[in-house]
Amino acid sequence: MKTIKLVIADDHELFRNGLKELLKRHHDIEVISCVGDGEEFIELVKANREIDIVLLDITMPNMDGFEVLNEIKDLNPAIKPIIISMHDEGNYIAKCAKMGAYSYLLKNTDQEELIKVVRIVSKGKKYFSPKISEKMIDYMSDNSISENILSKKEIEVLTLISKGNTTKEIAALLYVSKRTIETHRSNILKKLSAKNTAELIIKAVKMKLI
Repeated sequence: MKTIKLVIADDHELFRNGLKELLKRHHDIEVISCVGDGEEFIELVKANREIDIVLLDITMPNMDGFEVLNEIKDLNPAIKPIIISMHDEGNYIAKCAKMGAYSYLLKNTDQEELIKVVRIVSKGKKYFSPKISEKMIDYMSDNSISENILSKKEIEVLTLISKGNTTKEIAALLYVSKRTIETHRSNILKKLSAKNTAELIIKAVKMKLI
């Protein structure tokens, strides 16, 4: 039986280590490396041509899961990405599927499901559970798959932030409360994995959101 060579890419060390220990119990799976961000994974891909599968988190520093999905298409299309994320929103799932993910798992997925999916994907087959598929279909029936993960309102707020408007000014322009704008700003920072406004603007420009 061919050994499945697998990499774990996640910025939480405890989660990475726990996942590695779990996978080590299965003789047909070999965890060849664990990395903490997208840039580390891309460097690994350049140096190692024997990766079959990557268990890939979406929200990581330096280079997130979406950027990794985009990069590995050209670097090594033989690698089959399995997204493993805390995000269960239809937009995330649909976008990952569109960008070439072979499966999408939530971080509370049980061990049996994880191993089953790894083995299915190793054979070149895509697998999305009924629950995940339902979320994706529900989203796609109401929306086109956007190239970004922000809502129209969040894009509007982001654009005003990029022009130097304060929270108070944005609230006045959009006829909403300051608290509403603060919530939008917090959600935008989280979705783009940005620590502050400067980093947010840089990422937004890079992703062509503004």
